[in-house]
Amino acid sequence: MMHSIKIIKKNQQKTSLWSGGKTTQLAIYPENADYSLRNFNWRISTAEVEVAESLFTHLPGINRVIMILDGEMYLEHEGQGSVFLRPFDLDRFYGGWTTRSKGKVTDFNLMLADGFEGDLSAIHLGKENPDVGLVLNGQNEIFYCVNGMVHVDASEDEAFLLEKGDTMIINSEVKITLQRDKDIDASIIRASIY
Repeated sequence: MMHSIKIIKKNQQKTSLWSGGKTTQLAIYPENADYSLRNFNWRISTAEVEVAESLFTHLPGINRVIMILDGEMYLEHEGQGSVFLRPFDLDRFYGGWTTRSKGKVTDFNLMLADGFEGDLSAIHLGKENPDVGLVLNGQNEIFYCVNGMVHVDASEDEAFLLEKGDTMIINSEVKITLQRDKDIDASIIRASIY
């Protein structure tokens, strides 16, 4: 079975500044797309919100899914409602809305251009569930290691180690197993894009 797995180590990722703190681009598609030109189909990033209150970048034509990794955040979508988020809570909203946040957090962002859909979920590996098996169906699947270290077995002869901050992209049909390393709890964010 042919499949494509790409590992992007933490030290290969690009971090830049924005008005409220720092952002790290984990993956973008197509790979030669430029976030500043808004010519991407999808983009995944983390952000550190370092100010108590901030205004989200206006991104018309982009649907967003945000998940909190650390801290707590109150999001207000002007004229659309508000939500309070704790770690591993998520919110979906349109990038063209005026969105303000309160709270210093680290968050995980999925940005989707029109015509693309996606979802985020958290996978926690601990004493009660040290490993999890997944059957992937060929759509774009991205796995981001939030903390701990995770062994990834993709076949009899393919194994990888994801450390904190590493990203893995899989866009093929394959069975994988995620297992925590050295009895240390780990968390992974899974982004599915279709």
